[in-house]
Amino acid sequence: MQVLAPYRLVIFDCDGTLVDSQANIVAAMRRAFAAHGHAAPSAADIRRQVGLTLEILVARLSPGIAPATAHEIAETYRGIIRGQRSDGSLSEPLFDGIHDLIRDLDHPALFLGVATGKNMVGLEHTLAHHGLRNRFHTLQTADRAISKPHPDMVLKAMAACGCDPHETVVIGDTSFDMEMARAAGVTAIGVAWGYHPPADLLATGAAAVIDHPRDFIPRLQSLSSSR
Repeated sequence: MQVLAPYRLVIFDCDGTLVDSQANIVAAMRRAFAAHGHAAPSAADIRRQVGLTLEILVARLSPGIAPATAHEIAETYRGIIRGQRSDGSLSEPLFDGIHDLIRDLDHPALFLGVATGKNMVGLEHTLAHHGLRNRFHTLQTADRAISKPHPDMVLKAMAACGCDPHETVVIGDTSFDMEMARAAGVTAIGVAWGYHPPADLLATGAAAVIDHPRDFIPRLQSLSSSR
């Protein structure tokens, strides 16, 4: 692989970018709302909020809900996911082409990171399940950083890897990822296979939107050469 100078740090979102966890997230969130006597939100509404810290996600799905109730629903959701993780029923397949992209980005001049609304236990499990944990140099999660679209996760990833904004790119599927990248002053690349449509990604700061993981390296090289 060619060096992607000036880029030295590639930060991936997880749900909707690395893995297709849509079915699990939607089903578990609807179960969590129902368990507390609240109307289950639609799948479309849930997909629009994926990527945020769970308490914020729940509050957006049910405007006016008491913070304590939002926390209880979020905790029920976490318990459902933990149970699926324990019994092996959690399904989070890699999107087609992601494994090849991670392999192609294996270069001593590059750092890889993840910035996600998952907690650290969930992210570690996902990466280990796919044999990818050792490919990433920095993991930033919702239980250890401020929720997207705040730039905290990106700032912490850059600090961990000793990289500057002009050396960093975020690749993600939601407007929250693009807004986070923009707030941190780094390049944002959207993906068309996730939760938010390309038009929304471009409107919130994406320098480009790619249709397949194989397009990422050529597009980043193109952006590098145009600087």
